[in-house]
Amino acid sequence: MKHVSFSSIEKAIKKVDNLDDDGLERLSETYALAQETLLSYVMSASVEYQNDKLEGLLIYYYCLISECFAQEGLKLKNISEEDIDAFEEPYFDMLDSYFESDDEEVLEDFCDQPELAQFMAMEISTEDEDGTALDDETATQLFIVSLAMITLMNRAIEQ
Repeated sequence: MKHVSFSSIEKAIKKVDNLDDDGLERLSETYALAQETLLSYVMSASVEYQNDKLEGLLIYYYCLISECFAQEGLKLKNISEEDIDAFEEPYFDMLDSYFESDDEEVLEDFCDQPELAQFMAMEISTEDEDGTALDDETATQLFIVSLAMITLMNRAIEQ
């Protein structure tokens, strides 16, 4: 399986963070149309967690992670409801194991995108340039959902 490199992550950040509002809207629309089922699944988390702060973060990271795969030159098959259903139980089992052991290798092995998993771990635990940080609950929720997104995208890479 091909891994997204830190170089591709950096290129994606530079692209996404330097877009104006119109550019961001076009990019998010492009990625939303490319994986409608995945985006619906991801966005349902803010409702399930009853956390309005999560919604904007999920859209941003959905676009950013999608761009990371694009920067690496990876094409994705359409992710279906069946793909998501087959993924959920093993994913939640893995999370239980991770939260019991606190062993990051468990996460990295499961999602098979170690650089992206490390990037998201840094993102949720680091303050922004203006000194703001996510509260623990939002950070944990964002990490859980973004790791699911990364894993599903990784499994959808066209060979």
